[in-house]
Amino acid sequence: MAKTIVITGVTRGIGRSLAGEFARLGHTVIGCGRSAEPVDGLQTALGQAHDFAAVDVTDDRAVAGWAKRTLAERGAPDLLINNAAIINTNANLVDVPVAEFDAVIDINIKGVANVTRHFAPAMIKRNHGVIVNLSSGWGRSTSPEVAPYCATKWAMEGMSKAMAEELPSGMACVPLSPGVVNTEMLQSCFGTGADSARKPDAFAQVAAPFLLALGPKDNGQSLTVPG
Repeated sequence: MAKTIVITGVTRGIGRSLAGEFARLGHTVIGCGRSAEPVDGLQTALGQAHDFAAVDVTDDRAVAGWAKRTLAERGAPDLLINNAAIINTNANLVDVPVAEFDAVIDINIKGVANVTRHFAPAMIKRNHGVIVNLSSGWGRSTSPEVAPYCATKWAMEGMSKAMAEELPSGMACVPLSPGVVNTEMLQSCFGTGADSARKPDAFAQVAAPFLLALGPKDNGQSLTVPG
């Protein structure tokens, strides 16, 4: 059965690859990205059966408007994937500028809270659906020079597990590590060392069926997309 899937950070990397794969599998994809031009390009590429909007997830009012319109037109999603995130430029914590630190926190934590705040109530009302918050290997371990990013992904683990305890029995909230994927984010950390990692499209071919199979049995579990 076709599902309605909401994905944030949908215009590049993991979000873009998942959008394309879910669409290919016959599901309806609703997504957002920060910039209008790539959003429009994705809309053209995947067609009018899907719906993409330029939304800054750190702007709660903008997220509220997007969610209200989406819920009115498409109903509550079956799967909500909080994917939008950024990483700091490699640096020791004491050398990360205030503005950069704040941006990482605002997008990676507050953005997830904003999207969840406005989409989850409709899912809870139906007692149906899965909320996936993208975590990371760095949400379960640490490395130097990415402390702000690690902090946000550890937050995804804690926030997801706490929310899992609040949900009705027909739902699930899952912190999900994608594993190592060759995205711009990984390249910013490792440069050409990222070239050996799994490409986003290959990742999506494995991740999409994995995500579609999640359900109440997985509530509160720290999961990783199979390698």
